[in-house]
Amino acid sequence: MSDMNPFKIAQAQLDEAAAKLGLDPATHELLRWPMREYRFTLPVKMDSGETKIFHGYRVQYNAARGPTKGGLRWHPDETIDTVRALAAWMTWKTAVVDIPLGGGKGGVTCNPKELSEAEKERLARAYIRAVGRELGVHRDVPAPDVYTTPQIMAWMMDEYETIMGHSHPGVITGKPIPLGGSQGRGDATARGGLYVVREALKLRNLDPKKTTYAIQGFGNAGQFAATLHPEILGGGTMLAASDSRGGVFSAGGIDPHALVKHKLETGSVVGYPGTKPITNEALLELEVDVLYPSALEGVITKNNAERIKAKISCELANGPTTPDADKILHQRGIFVLPDFMANAGGVTVSYFEQVQNTYNYYWSLPDVHAQLDRRMTEAFKAVHDMHKANNVHMRLAAYMVAVSRVAEACKLRGWV
Repeated sequence: MSDMNPFKIAQAQLDEAAAKLGLDPATHELLRWPMREYRFTLPVKMDSGETKIFHGYRVQYNAARGPTKGGLRWHPDETIDTVRALAAWMTWKTAVVDIPLGGGKGGVTCNPKELSEAEKERLARAYIRAVGRELGVHRDVPAPDVYTTPQIMAWMMDEYETIMGHSHPGVITGKPIPLGGSQGRGDATARGGLYVVREALKLRNLDPKKTTYAIQGFGNAGQFAATLHPEILGGGTMLAASDSRGGVFSAGGIDPHALVKHKLETGSVVGYPGTKPITNEALLELEVDVLYPSALEGVITKNNAERIKAKISCELANGPTTPDADKILHQRGIFVLPDFMANAGGVTVSYFEQVQNTYNYYWSLPDVHAQLDRRMTEAFKAVHDMHKANNVHMRLAAYMVAVSRVAEACKLRGWV
């Protein structure tokens, strides 16, 4: 197995859960593969007048528990295997937080940093023209992900409504609030992660107000985690943060709000006053109470797992830890809050957005936060109970909870 092929990682994780659950061969094999996948060739006219060809994907992994749901990533390294893996993880993610959806994911291989706003709009609309007939609130609902924004979602929704000829806001989530977006969507991924960190700290008898933490990946989720950690936990000191250009460290602590401002002004955390430079690799190995891997997949591997010193790793990124590393971290007593539980706040509030769009009534921000807290706390309890009952690491426990729920739905439908 390639250590870094994300879909092979996702399959290996499923295989381990299936063995523990004693799944029958047919159900196991059904859950190893996407039920549907699409590839698109997207010609887009650039500002220069030339036409550039982009490649897009949409994977609808499993719809046994409800319509598929999942983000759209625009990334230069996007591949069908990445999208398959993320669609699989979305299937388990919606199941672990017990919302009535399946898992999907989409992507376009492109570098959005090289595209103008007008080119992004034309690419967004081209994608919907290609995939629109496969979407719908009762079929498959995209959302933002890496390098896609509420504005891109707005263009996509508008293109879909233009094609369909009627209002259909629930077809896309993560939209701007004036177009039917939900309150609380912007920070939902990080906020959901903080709710499970809060529960984990209680179990570990750690004082939340005295926690130290580090953020690897200072994008949307990482920035919100930085500022929400002290807000939700009543305290805590950020020692380090990093992005694709490098990282910063201060033993005395870093003001998270000031660092976010610096990042927005300069494009990077690098050079923040009063800090020392630190590499992404060294940041992962800092002695902190909580580590937030919030960048891309595969950053904690068998090569560095022995050197991870955090007490808790809250995975806001998708797939940051390889299966080999999981076993090492578990043996060393590091409490991993696995990605598809820890970062499920985003899809949970996206589901709330779908619900609000469908019955055309919108919730207040405190209502969204209260419902998200309840869902995340219940998910943590279900996974932790499975972890204790079977003496398995938390990711395997989360898989066992999620896979058993999806398998049950497949059986009840008579598919297997």
